[in-house]
Amino acid sequence: MNMKIKIAGVEWNNPVTVASGTFGSGAEYSDFVDLNKIGAVTTKGVANIPWEGNPTPRIAETYGGMINAIGLQNPGIDLFVKRDIPYLQQYPDTKIIVNVCGKSTEDYCEVVERLANEAVDMLEINISCPNVKEGGIAFGQDPRAVEAITKEMKKRAKQPVIMKLSPNVTNIAEMALAAEAGGADALSLINTLTGMKIDVNRRQFALANKTGGLSGPAIKPVAVRMVYQVAQAVNIPIIGMGGIMNAEDALEFIMAGATAVSIGTANFHNPNVTLEVIEGIRQFMEKNGVKDISELIGCVK
Repeated sequence: MNMKIKIAGVEWNNPVTVASGTFGSGAEYSDFVDLNKIGAVTTKGVANIPWEGNPTPRIAETYGGMINAIGLQNPGIDLFVKRDIPYLQQYPDTKIIVNVCGKSTEDYCEVVERLANEAVDMLEINISCPNVKEGGIAFGQDPRAVEAITKEMKKRAKQPVIMKLSPNVTNIAEMALAAEAGGADALSLINTLTGMKIDVNRRQFALANKTGGLSGPAIKPVAVRMVYQVAQAVNIPIIGMGGIMNAEDALEFIMAGATAVSIGTANFHNPNVTLEVIEGIRQFMEKNGVKDISELIGCVK
């Protein structure tokens, strides 16, 4: 039985990774999870300089998930290269995917260029970041911007480029096609949906930022639909994510057209969830006589 998958020439031992921002760079979870058993670790977003992130409170629990407005707090590329990459290199069976964020195209370019000669396998470009030069509109909300930044990443990157798409758009397939036109090697979707929570007793917003990114089981049906739409539109692999809590959830994404899946919010209350999902997929394949995971990818038409 084969659970190995290949994305842009990079072979993973199984189709499971973790969503950026929910797993740090692996060290936080190493007491609970054998990182060698996960297909890939996707790091927290890293920028060209350290970001403090948004003021607190910046996390709120909500029905069926959570809302966060962390603001992509990160230590910056210098410390990341010195500390986090060497740590992940201890797990040779697990691919390293570095999530890259920025406030301008130049910021992204700087990080991608710094990573060119580092021992990382893939880059995931978070284009849900607000583009400061375009009045704060996220890069991922304008197809021309998506294509343009993808082209810039591909010019500079030595590793395969995964573009992480924002769901906060009218037509997700249009954004996916723009990334493909720009040369993206793969896509990951969905990022969080913009949401809001109000504390009625204090008559205040639950988050200092007012709005935040909604994640967790509540967004899964939207995410599965978007993955399916994108899989029908593009010819590059997709990493599906959004509210995956168990193997059945993961299989929905795979059957909708995702080559791999990424688990995020579930890690916060079940640190072992990635290994449970991998085992659950294996058991499903065994029970149903599926010899190769590729038989399930996009099997629902």
